[in-house]
Amino acid sequence: MTPREHDRIVTQNMAGNPLVERRYASTTVEERAAVESSARRMRIALVAGSLDIVGGQEVQANLLCDRFRREGYGLDFVPINPRFPRGARWLRRLPYLRTVVNEALYIPTLVRLRRADVVHVFSASYWSFLLAPAPAMLAAKIFGKRAVLNYHSGEAEDHLSRWGILVHPFLKLADEIAVPSDYLREVFARHGYRARVIRNVVDASRFRFRERKPLRPRLVSTRNLEPIYGVDNTLRAFALLRARHPEATLTIAGSGSEEQRLRRLAAPFAGAVRFVGQVEPASMPRVYDDGDIFVNSSIVDNQPLSVLEAFAAGLPVVSTATGEITSMVREGDTGSIIQAGNPAAMVEAISRLLNHPESALSMARRARAEVEKYNWPAARREWIAAYSGREA
Repeated sequence: MTPREHDRIVTQNMAGNPLVERRYASTTVEERAAVESSARRMRIALVAGSLDIVGGQEVQANLLCDRFRREGYGLDFVPINPRFPRGARWLRRLPYLRTVVNEALYIPTLVRLRRADVVHVFSASYWSFLLAPAPAMLAAKIFGKRAVLNYHSGEAEDHLSRWGILVHPFLKLADEIAVPSDYLREVFARHGYRARVIRNVVDASRFRFRERKPLRPRLVSTRNLEPIYGVDNTLRAFALLRARHPEATLTIAGSGSEEQRLRRLAAPFAGAVRFVGQVEPASMPRVYDDGDIFVNSSIVDNQPLSVLEAFAAGLPVVSTATGEITSMVREGDTGSIIQAGNPAAMVEAISRLLNHPESALSMARRARAEVEKYNWPAARREWIAAYSGREA
């Protein structure tokens, strides 16, 4: 894009707003404050799942909406999963039909994007990408709006490699692609796209940092019950751990297609394994507070909020080395890293923590400091820059 084209797009989207003609990366505090004040007159449409779906993207979208609104930004939230009319909500239980009904309700709501200056679209991969972000991106372009695609899926490499015409034309509609991790930025770069890294935000104040003294074999898993999160491997590791620590317990918070199979795997440990189902974000701090060690067995991942929340709550973390996790959980520094699909390795890592509680506590303290990188002021600056087409 030439400088002239860039200025034309910014002027279109921020018409009547002369302050955004300046570089956001101003050299003085006063100029930076002026740009932020001007940005508050920007109208933002945020397209994402509502908290009727409890997952990392939905939690993050809800947090961004809350923070922008608190600070006076005009923001219209457009859910990709609109509520079904009373009397038709049972359709949510029927595969395929619920998708048809959802799209019939969702697509007309995209007319609301006409009122926005910038459209922020959360995105996963595969069919989810086609059903929700793709229509929103098309609508944004039809209405002449600046479109920011916020891509989160750890399956990006496979998605971009194999889906061809079903993904790349829609990616090219984005004025900006934003991703939460360097891992995803590198994936997009390999496919010829420039992506801006804007980290997820964690409100660490919601979590009570508790030093585990003594450290007990009370495990916590807060990943959804889907194949990519490998909760079956967590259960297999737990079975091995019980041979060493008969008092061990495991709390599994989440829901998903694997639930019945996982319950069967856990049946021999009735009373020691507790399934608490889908937990609302407001109740999640209590789940972490009740445990002593956080475990994650994901096979595919990006930058999971669950790991960052465990950091904030003071739980030592044992996790597979997938996606951005290798940058977050650094072996012996902020946690323990294991190979995916290796329950025995998870047991060894948990046992090392239990045998060396002071080392585990030191890692938890460093991990808590790590969470400070994922703060709202830094993310706000980056999002304002992305919305206005400037460098932060």
